[in-house]
Amino acid sequence: MKQGIHPEYVDCVVKCSCGNTFTTRSTKPELKIDICNACHPFYTGTQKLIDTGGRVQRFADRFGAAKDVVAEREAARKAERAAQIAEREAAKKAEREAKAAAKAERAAAYAAKAAEEAVRAEAVAEVQAADDAAAEATAEEAPGVELTEAEVEAAE
Repeated sequence: MKQGIHPEYVDCVVKCSCGNTFTTRSTKPELKIDICNACHPFYTGTQKLIDTGGRVQRFADRFGAAKDVVAEREAARKAERAAQIAEREAAKKAEREAKAAAKAERAAAYAAKAAEEAVRAEAVAEVQAADDAAAEATAEEAPGVELTEAEVEAAE
């Protein structure tokens, strides 16, 4: 063996997932293992399920499964879409309410204008009735004198 190129060979504490610990010698001072002679089915004579997941399973265990990430992303998209739909519906509802308010305002203005026209027509009718009464009174005072159309229009 060449000198100075080999690692140190030291006492090592081996810890198993079943809780068993023992010491041996290795180039590392501590080892953590999944199965040992105290829990191996060959030595114990009992059946034990051992998860021998590969790289993908270890990655998923460490960082989370991609399915969870995709599900979270889809849930976020659905929530965003629902918010957009609710916002659009609220905008449409506000627009409909504004149109209804404008229509009611136009109807109120039309009703006010119609009432004003009715009052004006009533006032014109009263004035005309008063003019007719005055013309009759004048005609009774001066019988036989008839006014021409031009004089009637000038009187009005």
